[in-house]
Amino acid sequence: MNASAVSSQPCRRVAMLVTDGFEQVELTSPRDALRQAGAEPRIVSPKDGSVQGFNHDEKADSFPVDLPLAQARAEDFDVLVLPGGVLNADTLRTDEQAQAFVRAFDEAGKPIAVICHGAWLLIDAGLVQGRKLTSWPSLATDLRNAGATWVDQEVVVDGRWVSSRKPDDLPAFNAQLLECVR
Repeated sequence: MNASAVSSQPCRRVAMLVTDGFEQVELTSPRDALRQAGAEPRIVSPKDGSVQGFNHDEKADSFPVDLPLAQARAEDFDVLVLPGGVLNADTLRTDEQAQAFVRAFDEAGKPIAVICHGAWLLIDAGLVQGRKLTSWPSLATDLRNAGATWVDQEVVVDGRWVSSRKPDDLPAFNAQLLECVR
């Protein structure tokens, strides 16, 4: 599938859904690429105040939350980015508001970009059946059991969804994500 199939209209307002324990570079790299392209990425979180980034298993920087999840509405954004990080993804996957937020993006036909462990939220939101995705390899069985086709590629585009495996894949992930804001 070519990159132009990701979105047929320009997307400018980007929700980046995270909570404590996200993989920092999986937020900062796409965020910086989006800003450079003229998009408006905003950190959305079930937490108020700030969220704690991690570099693998080590605490990294804290980032201010732009919008509490309780106040966020999918209709106010054009695209959703789900960074990974085990702690982040494991917490968000069981958050009913987070599940409803991603379902609203999917139901509205808006692009969703997910990397690493972020796909856990898509599984628990009931959205991966019949989808082709990649992720951190340890999620392969979870995705298959939920009805997805899992592939080991640096980036996968399935309709309006973009997925990648890990931080090393960020250049390819960001390139596909930027197709959503052109």
